[in-house]
Amino acid sequence: MRTTRHLLEASAIRAVDICRLLTLILREYRESGPVRAERLPRLSTFLKTFDHLTVVGLREWVALPDLGVAGLRAKIDTGASTSSLHATDIEPFERDGEKWVRFTAHLGTVVQLRHRRCEAPLVTRKTIKSSNGQAQVRYVISTTLALGDRVWAVEFTLACRKSMRYRLLLGSKALIDGQLVVNPGIKYVQDKPVFPVSTSSTGVA
Repeated sequence: MRTTRHLLEASAIRAVDICRLLTLILREYRESGPVRAERLPRLSTFLKTFDHLTVVGLREWVALPDLGVAGLRAKIDTGASTSSLHATDIEPFERDGEKWVRFTAHLGTVVQLRHRRCEAPLVTRKTIKSSNGQAQVRYVISTTLALGDRVWAVEFTLACRKSMRYRLLLGSKALIDGQLVVNPGIKYVQDKPVFPVSTSSTGVA
């Protein structure tokens, strides 16, 4: 049946997701009679929201519009409180009496290297315990993040992640601020964000 194929188009479907869609079908049937498949949401779209929250998988495409960065794969990590961006050549400086930091953001993969010189307001310096248990003092910046159709300010620690597969890690605080909920059974739920117009000139070619 076309409706059955419609339901099974996703590679990872939780029972709760099927129940939600069946509830929608039942509601449509009660209101309008037999439900045509064309009237049902595609499951890939249906899984993108849960109530008022945006659903994300363990990996998502993101952009950092104020830094001029697009097409960046992010690792979603609910076990980490803070978010992290792979950066080197970090130089603090002042602009109009405010503290800023200049750095090189590494954005590609190990095979396809990309980097961009960036500038961002400095929030603070924070002592972070790395995955190997060592304490490190890192610079913390604030910049906008685009994921799916959402854009909001996120604080990132600047860290060397050259040994990591993903150059950007999105932690639990950013997930809460962005009103995101994680479905660990899927990846790349949201579409690549349309690159927003930068609201500041913090990206340096």
